[in-house]
Amino acid sequence: MNLTKKILARASGQETVEAGDFIEARVDRVMIHDLTGPLALDAFSKLKDQRVWDVNRVVVIFDHNVPANTTQSSSLQKRLRRFVEDYNIVNFYDVGRGGICHQVMPEKGYVAPGEVIVGADSHTCTYGAFGAFATGVGSTDVAAAMATGRLWFKVPETLKVTVTGRFKRYVFPKDLILSIVGTIGEDGANYKGIEFTGPTIRDMSVDGRMTLSNMVVEVGAKTGIIEPDDKTLEYLEGRLSGPINSVSSDPGAYYEEELNFSVEDLEPQVACPHSVANVKLVKDVEGVRIDQAFIGSCTNGRLDDLRVAANILKGRRVKAGVRMIVIPASQDIYKETVREGLAEIFVEAGAYFGGPTCGPCMGSHLGILADGEVCISSTNRNFLGRMGNPKAEVYLASPATVAASALKGCITSPKEVMGE
Repeated sequence: MNLTKKILARASGQETVEAGDFIEARVDRVMIHDLTGPLALDAFSKLKDQRVWDVNRVVVIFDHNVPANTTQSSSLQKRLRRFVEDYNIVNFYDVGRGGICHQVMPEKGYVAPGEVIVGADSHTCTYGAFGAFATGVGSTDVAAAMATGRLWFKVPETLKVTVTGRFKRYVFPKDLILSIVGTIGEDGANYKGIEFTGPTIRDMSVDGRMTLSNMVVEVGAKTGIIEPDDKTLEYLEGRLSGPINSVSSDPGAYYEEELNFSVEDLEPQVACPHSVANVKLVKDVEGVRIDQAFIGSCTNGRLDDLRVAANILKGRRVKAGVRMIVIPASQDIYKETVREGLAEIFVEAGAYFGGPTCGPCMGSHLGILADGEVCISSTNRNFLGRMGNPKAEVYLASPATVAASALKGCITSPKEVMGE
């Protein structure tokens, strides 16, 4: 069996499972946040027996609208705080205590290889980077999982994606995943698992792997999983309290399809409005004027990303007329960014440097675009209206390309800015 099937078989108490089987599986963690959490509470309140199956395995994280920006969001957050208090939920990350849920979950030790994790957010698949079966589910499913610790799944078919080669300078995992999305399309992996493997994946940092797993939902995938290795275990050391029960694919495991990608000749990529799959080479859209540049989110607001951006921005100034926003993905990353002097580089370059939040990504908080404006962003979606205005345009790219574009005031390859 492949990695995904083995995890689901173990969680459902079966020796084997096949794609298409409907199973009831044990869930190891359930996550809700300030945006979808209240909907889960609505469903939870309708259950006959309103008990939380294990208060230590439910995690509540505020990230989308923090600090609260409207009376509606502050009221929803107040309701979640009351739930946390009433049910003695110990794993609660209020404003200023955690950061973006998909960074906080692994960072604080709520993700382990071989586990089944569900969250009321589509990018819960990020935790596949640690060898977990992790997926986003609806608020009703989350309510059921909170109450019972179990949930039904249809075992997905799995695509094996093997990646080879070494990245060129200023080409990153974000460019790879954009290339993959552009190749297989928005519906290229509907309700399938994607298992990433190959020497490039093994060489990739944990931060880079999280970027890949984060964006598999953009091709419709149920999960995006990577076999845990020494890098995984090194990251998790000191974060987990229990034993690690890693799972690996069997030699000769069946996959519905096997795809091969090489990064040897990969160039910086950009997803153009209004589809994540509308991917082009940066050099083919260079010169498109921008009004805003955003580095952050659960896709590319990690330390690797901020270091790359700071290296490009250091000693330079953001183009007059361009608003640049830089937001670390968590409080821990925020502190490290300050310690390393990266925050000062951003501020000296003329960027707005903010505390951990999803920020402009979804378009419900700060950084909303005006009519006709253009943003280049390190986030994961550029649907019409995604960043708060259906009359604006969003381009997706790596943090390096976003930083370079902010300096020039138009979409620009980082190679041009760095003179290489």
